[in-house]
Amino acid sequence: MLEKIREGSQGVIAKGILVLVILSFAFAGVSSYLGSSSVAPAATVNGEEISTTELDQAYQSERARLEQQLGEMFDALAANDAYLASIKKGVLERLVAQKLLDQAAAEMGLRVSNAQIIEAIRQEPAFQTEGKFDNDRFEAILRQLGYQQAAFRESMRVDMTRRQLISALIGSEFVLNGEAESLAKLQGQTRDIRYLLVDAEPFLGQATVTEEEAKSFYDTNPAQFERPEMVSLEYVELNAKDLVDGIEVSDELAKTYYDEHQNQYQTAEKRLAAHILIDASTDNAEAKAEDIHKQLENGADFAALAKSDSQDTLSGEKGGELGWFEPGVMDPAFDEALFALNKGDISKVVKTPFGFHIIKLLDIQSGQTAPFAEVKDKIVEQIKQEEAVKQFYGLQQKLADTSYEIPDNLQEAAKAVGAEIKTTRLFGRDNAPAPFDKPELSKAAFSSDVLGGMNSELLEVDRNHVVVVRVKEHQQAGTLEFAEVKPAIEARLKQQKANEIARDKAQEYMVKLKEGNADIALQSRANLGRFTQDVDSALVSKAFQMAKAKEGLSVDTVSLATGYAVVVLDAIHDTESAPADQVAAIKQRLNSQFGENDYRAVIDMLKAKAEIIYPEGDE
Repeated sequence: MLEKIREGSQGVIAKGILVLVILSFAFAGVSSYLGSSSVAPAATVNGEEISTTELDQAYQSERARLEQQLGEMFDALAANDAYLASIKKGVLERLVAQKLLDQAAAEMGLRVSNAQIIEAIRQEPAFQTEGKFDNDRFEAILRQLGYQQAAFRESMRVDMTRRQLISALIGSEFVLNGEAESLAKLQGQTRDIRYLLVDAEPFLGQATVTEEEAKSFYDTNPAQFERPEMVSLEYVELNAKDLVDGIEVSDELAKTYYDEHQNQYQTAEKRLAAHILIDASTDNAEAKAEDIHKQLENGADFAALAKSDSQDTLSGEKGGELGWFEPGVMDPAFDEALFALNKGDISKVVKTPFGFHIIKLLDIQSGQTAPFAEVKDKIVEQIKQEEAVKQFYGLQQKLADTSYEIPDNLQEAAKAVGAEIKTTRLFGRDNAPAPFDKPELSKAAFSSDVLGGMNSELLEVDRNHVVVVRVKEHQQAGTLEFAEVKPAIEARLKQQKANEIARDKAQEYMVKLKEGNADIALQSRANLGRFTQDVDSALVSKAFQMAKAKEGLSVDTVSLATGYAVVVLDAIHDTESAPADQVAAIKQRLNSQFGENDYRAVIDMLKAKAEIIYPEGDE
């Protein structure tokens, strides 16, 4: 068994686990090994504690990972406290599973030697420079993370011991080539079908719903009519963009600004360049370019050589001329060489991703200052923007101070900044109107301070755009009144009854088809695949559930979103062979699934046998 564990520990999965182990250690630390605490543990597993510090560090690590993976979507999800609580609960369950694995490994007598730990550290890419272990880098990383070598090695011992058990477990699973090939062939199977769609819409007129039926549905399905917590807000908004229109800028002020900032209105210097290019893919390209350069030094005509030798034939026809360029337009190496030349000079050979160039500066067009009349409108707008921002910062401080000093209304705050009090409609956490549809603003709207009747703190909507809010109306979560949902219930029940009529009609068609009625017009589809997108997925699923009848028709009905369908299975086409890459992919996927299932089964077994104690209310 130990030999199998050692073999498994050298695989790709084991190496991946090692990386995760090191990273998890870096974030989680070794606090669990350092003394005791009077704080209640996050959980106790067979008498061994998982500290709240361990949980908090692992939770922050998971949050950082999700934030990096999901980007802005995570901000929206994180506004929901229940979502964050579910993440923390999942992290705790993972720590419990790790503790159970550690205990199981110890009970089995699994050990990791010092030599194995040292070798694992030496093989870790994070501690290598140019593919070789770098002790200085290793020590620098540990110092950066704030860990001692002894503590790091001890944590490695724990994690590598756990990895032995996991690697042995995962390594025990295998998938036969025949299994993978059979599944690949099954996935590639196609079927010939005929079908008839029975739309429920024409039967809506025949469906009637009594008030008693609607009330009965309401009474028996209260969970479907829960109203989320709702709030409407009063708010004072301050936006620098709204201040721009009220600012006047005189011609004299604009001219003064122009005179003080003329460097902002200068056009860049332009240079007329020519070149001779030898493509990088050409044999001995650099040597050929150097040979041309020597010819130029010896007096050869640049334009003539460009026409005869340059591999940029388009510019070569014009003696190498490329056109006028401002700084920063061309490749950096080309740009640097061009703008270092004097008029008429020729550069040395310059290498860029396009090849080897010899550059000649044909002419220079100096930068010029744009006339005031051309840039006046731009200057006026810029002055307005700058003045609006100055006013915004002053008003922002007034808004913050006044709304804080008088927290039970917004009238004084609005008066202080010359703004009006705006209101929102009632909204829930998931359907907030702009600008409160941003996660941090939505969260603030439902905060205990705001719901308690206080003004919020200053909330940033965007750059130079803030609001202060207070609650106008608050509705607790509850069940919607029957009168509010009655029309929706009636429409739903009518649809259900229409679907039932469509079902009965489909069954009638099915009976007639089995009896050999040829007057029913069916749509045909040959070589229908399992993953076909242009046919209703429920119909496709039913077609692949049906078996071919030994005698007569294979016919059945299936429920669709807007009615029913009658399906006739005419033929099944098996594939003779499956592509090797598809078989390999299926084999890899099944191996992963089987290993994951085994891992979960072992954790479930260990949990069933263990005594796991959570703080009250955390189970």
